[in-house]
Amino acid sequence: MPDARATAMDGTALRVALWRALHLRVDPPPHVFEDEIGLRLAAPGDAWSHRPDMDRRATGRMRASIVARARFLDDLVVEQARQGVTQYVVLGAGLDTFAQRRPGTASGMRVFEVDRPGPQAWKRQRLTELGFGVPDWLRFVPVDFEAGRSWWERLPAAGFDPGRPAVVASTGVTMYLTKDATAATLRQVARLAPGSTLVTTFMLPLDLVAPDERPLLEATEASARAAGTPFLSFFSPPEMLALARESGFREVRHVSAASLARLYFAGRTDGLRPSSAEELLVATV
Repeated sequence: MPDARATAMDGTALRVALWRALHLRVDPPPHVFEDEIGLRLAAPGDAWSHRPDMDRRATGRMRASIVARARFLDDLVVEQARQGVTQYVVLGAGLDTFAQRRPGTASGMRVFEVDRPGPQAWKRQRLTELGFGVPDWLRFVPVDFEAGRSWWERLPAAGFDPGRPAVVASTGVTMYLTKDATAATLRQVARLAPGSTLVTTFMLPLDLVAPDERPLLEATEASARAAGTPFLSFFSPPEMLALARESGFREVRHVSAASLARLYFAGRTDGLRPSSAEELLVATV
């Protein structure tokens, strides 16, 4: 059985999948988001939950952020599908499992997963091995970003229709991009058909993060830098909203960590709540 780490699957993508599964293992119900398919794809071995980055206490708020943003995105895509949107683009898809978890919705759309060729080929193999397969409505769009290839140019060849509305998701990506690169992505998505929606996460500057979370965020940044994937960009909410407006979006909305807590964590007695370090932008063409 292939090992995700041996096949160039991004370490962050693997960690996100494991945190989703850990939520079901260590957090009491009601669960915000249910996904163990990513764990099955990753096949990390029996000791995965004992990894240092899976510590249930130290990772609680980051784990909550991961499941909150995933739930928010699921809810939004399902609602957009009900309104007739039939295209869903996942940038940096990694171990995203929407197509496998939500086949009733996904099969009525075209789901485009954009990622690097190596990890994507590995994922395709794992989906086949686990019996999910790759149905015609699930389109893999391999893009060699390091060679300067454009995901925007590759989408039409995979069957994407730029004349029809779409949902575009980019989660856990902007901190690794320069601000110019993020602005370029926003301008590209803002050129889609009216009714299209972008959902993207962004990291707040350290001085806007809750004081008790700053040491962990600093440690996370140091770890990312040591791994050769440094955090390059941070945005305040007004800055991100202004950037989206300047890029051409008709409507822009900031979804704060506090609002996600109210939506999905109200009434919990275990203290679980999303990190204040990451928030969401929802922008409509």
